[in-house]
Amino acid sequence: MKPISFIQPSRSNLKYLKWSYNSIRKNLGYIHEICWADDFSDDGTWEWMQEMVKKDPNIKIHRNEGPNRLGHTILYDTLVNDYATNDIVMIYHADMYACPGLDEAIHKHLEPGTVVSATRIEPPLHPDGPEKILYDCGIEPEEFKEQELLNYVYDRQNNVYPQDIFDNRPTKGIFAPWAIYKKDFQDINGHDPLYAPQSKEDSDIFNRFVLAGYDLVQTWEGFVYHMTSRGSRFKDGAMRNPAGQVFMKGRESTEWLEQNLRSTRNFIRKWGHMVKHDKMMFPIIPPKYDIGFVVKNCDSKMLRELEPWCSTIYTDCEYDDYIKEEQRNTAFNLSDRIKPYDNEKNNDIIVKFDAKMLNANNFQVIVNLSEMFKDSAEVGEMEYDVFHFDINSLETYEKDLIIRE
Repeated sequence: MKPISFIQPSRSNLKYLKWSYNSIRKNLGYIHEICWADDFSDDGTWEWMQEMVKKDPNIKIHRNEGPNRLGHTILYDTLVNDYATNDIVMIYHADMYACPGLDEAIHKHLEPGTVVSATRIEPPLHPDGPEKILYDCGIEPEEFKEQELLNYVYDRQNNVYPQDIFDNRPTKGIFAPWAIYKKDFQDINGHDPLYAPQSKEDSDIFNRFVLAGYDLVQTWEGFVYHMTSRGSRFKDGAMRNPAGQVFMKGRESTEWLEQNLRSTRNFIRKWGHMVKHDKMMFPIIPPKYDIGFVVKNCDSKMLRELEPWCSTIYTDCEYDDYIKEEQRNTAFNLSDRIKPYDNEKNNDIIVKFDAKMLNANNFQVIVNLSEMFKDSAEVGEMEYDVFHFDINSLETYEKDLIIRE
């Protein structure tokens, strides 16, 4: 078996990281390398890592010295590029327990040009889906029912149940943890720092895997138990009420919500649409067009809503304050994206409308422009609802996004 480099950034998640480490060594042995990055933790994570590297020679460690968080978007790539010594790397969360046979199941399907995901077993903290298994073996390491989980996994792996109950055939899709040949990861330049410190970097790289022609496989013979969302999203962890129901403590953190919004807006700027995937988490990638909005009766509030959805917006409102405020949230040069209403227009597709005529219903036309052009557009002029379209070219540019700059 080829050794795998497990890639695990962590920020103040020490009890989960210890739990995760113990599972890898207990169930998979010491053949695999573990690469850790401490993202300026304040809970003793770095001190523990320094002690562990003395005891376990197959560990590599890196630290962000702060004072600001870098996030896993950056640290995944730091570990892959600068620390991982194996041909295969696995993007792996700090709150995941490696079940026996995980590595063998990954190797069964992994080859160059393929990305292989394990199947997540999770407590019912989030909605169910066909790409994962909801099975409650605990919501914190302190109450983790390890033997119950191991028995369940053994039964699935050894066909104790009929196939119509447990179907172990691979499916097409991707979600962490996922393994890839290091060269394939590096050939597309890894994660895009546009999304740092976190959120949407995974959806971005998954799109690029598909466009690069990689095969996305999910094995249903290799499993992790995933505590879920124990980083910045739900900092206080989970809890169980007297009736046994489980839920996350508190609300999603302000830090996570603000960064998720920034990353969502940047994803739209880059791809021209929201994140899309099928029920098995296989990416759906509409075409990327060069679209210019020509908007009259605009104001700063509407400018904020519209700007991410096009390549260029030509507006009759004052926009210097918007650029000054928003530029810190994106690597896109907003001065190149926002132009005066009467500026020369060179986009392949021009969409003209009156901002005063927009409402919740027809704004969905803007949200779905890529699919609309793909399905029904032709070069020329057309009208729809409050929009006038001048279509000079239907050339698409999504493949230009495969290798990040």
